[in-house]
Amino acid sequence: MSERLKVSSNPHIRSKVTTHGIMAAVVIALLPAAGFGIYNFGIKAAILLGVTIASTVATEALYGLLVKKTTVTDLSAVVTGLLLGMNLPVSAPWWVAVIGGVFAILIVKMLFGGLGQNFMNPALAARCFLLISFPAIMTNFDCDAYSGATPLAAIKAGESVNVTDMIIGNVAGTIGETSMIAIIIGACFLILLGIIDLRIPGSYIVSFSVFVLLFGGRGLDFQYLSAQLAGGGLMLGAFFMATDYVTRPITVKGQYVFGVFLGIMTGIFRIYGPSAEGVSYAIILGNLITPLIEKVTMPTAFGKGGKCYVKK
Repeated sequence: MSERLKVSSNPHIRSKVTTHGIMAAVVIALLPAAGFGIYNFGIKAAILLGVTIASTVATEALYGLLVKKTTVTDLSAVVTGLLLGMNLPVSAPWWVAVIGGVFAILIVKMLFGGLGQNFMNPALAARCFLLISFPAIMTNFDCDAYSGATPLAAIKAGESVNVTDMIIGNVAGTIGETSMIAIIIGACFLILLGIIDLRIPGSYIVSFSVFVLLFGGRGLDFQYLSAQLAGGGLMLGAFFMATDYVTRPITVKGQYVFGVFLGIMTGIFRIYGPSAEGVSYAIILGNLITPLIEKVTMPTAFGKGGKCYVKK
């Protein structure tokens, strides 16, 4: 034979896309929102983002030394640290960022086997942990630039808000969630690269919008709906955390179900819950039921489970 067959284990078709490349693209996509957060809240926001990234990278590096396996070069720890920092209020002390970074990497990610084995989004899990542990710190959005309630809290109290300021980002909130425009710019970058698609974000946003119009108590008030969409971490969660490869369903139908579940849960938390926000808890709950969603939406293998019809 002039040609020799090459025998190898599956998969036989391999992509040139690497984990490092995907994570690098996510970091670049987050820069507009992170940069606007620094512009909006000042140098302290940059310091807090740096502390969270340093804590996540250092924790993963130290754990790698202990188990003699280096994974820090894939940039996943950088993405976790950046997302966690963007979900913190600028008034949070540095040690809260460190505790959150260590919890995200050590408890949620590495102790479950590292990247690909974590059952929850590490950054969101850390934020929920910090919200439970330090509620006063995590809900204090007073800073040099802004004081008083966030737009979502004002809406929940029945007050009017400036939707244009919310879309631009000139409002109080966590470091990376305020500018809807900056978040959408980063999301478009990921969509154009094929890193994410619109199945989960689209079904999430549409189902949330329908829920708010039906049960928000404002009828067809599209200004109220626009404020709900632009406020809080909805866009950041929909495009950058709900789309996490590890914790989202792998089936196409499952991704739509996942998005609808997130939209409904976020609506329930925001409208009926005591807090004005609910994205973090909705996505964490979605992560927990992802195995169930995959089980009920897994397509049947061709030729299995079907009836055999014999022509007579």
